[in-house]
Amino acid sequence: MTTLMEKALDAVRRWPQERQDEAAEILLALDRLGLRALKLSAEDLEAIDEALTQVERGERATPAEVEAAFERFRR
Repeated sequence: MTTLMEKALDAVRRWPQERQDEAAEILLALDRLGLRALKLSAEDLEAIDEALTQVERGERATPAEVEAAFERFRR
C-alpha cells in the first residue's frame, strides 16, 4: 500500500461512521471498474464536484437510481 493511501486511511479512521461508509462505497465502486487506468475529463470532474455539492446539501439518490447508474457503467 502506498504512503498516500496509508495517510488517507488514517484520516478516514477519524471520520464519523456514515462518512466512512460513503468513502468505502466509492472505493468499492472504483474496484468494480477493474485495474484499467481511470482517466477523467474536465466534464467528469465537474460532475463529481456537483455530486459532492448535492451530498453536502443532503440530497441522495434512491437505491433504484444508484442501480441504474451502475448498470450504465457495466456496459
